[in-house]
Amino acid sequence: MAGPKGSKYFDIFLKYRIWLENTDGEGILGDGKLKLIKCIDELGSLKAAADKAGVSYRKAWGNIKEAEEKLGFALVERHRGGQHGGQSFLTEEGKKLIEAYDELMLEFDTSIYKITKKFFNRINK
Repeated sequence: MAGPKGSKYFDIFLKYRIWLENTDGEGILGDGKLKLIKCIDELGSLKAAADKAGVSYRKAWGNIKEAEEKLGFALVERHRGGQHGGQSFLTEEGKKLIEAYDELMLEFDTSIYKITKKFFNRINK
């Protein structure tokens, strides 16, 4: 809520998105791919992560491959199935990137909250 009940800004919210892109302006990682990578870390399976993230296995695999190509390093280590199915887990670089990104987002959220509060306080005077 951006203003007191009854104010003209009561139902107005500020939203933002952050993503990584290369110097050519091509997106590398955003909310969707990051969610997928976190699901892989949590579930240990690209298939299970794709299901949880609501994308097809093929799309998930393509997204990971594309991000890795643009970054120049592997995010996920994959082991093909066998009797019990395959496994996927984050590489050390993948873990480091996700941890740093989560910390960055926390700092952005804290800063954006303060800035937004100041903005809406100013316009609600």
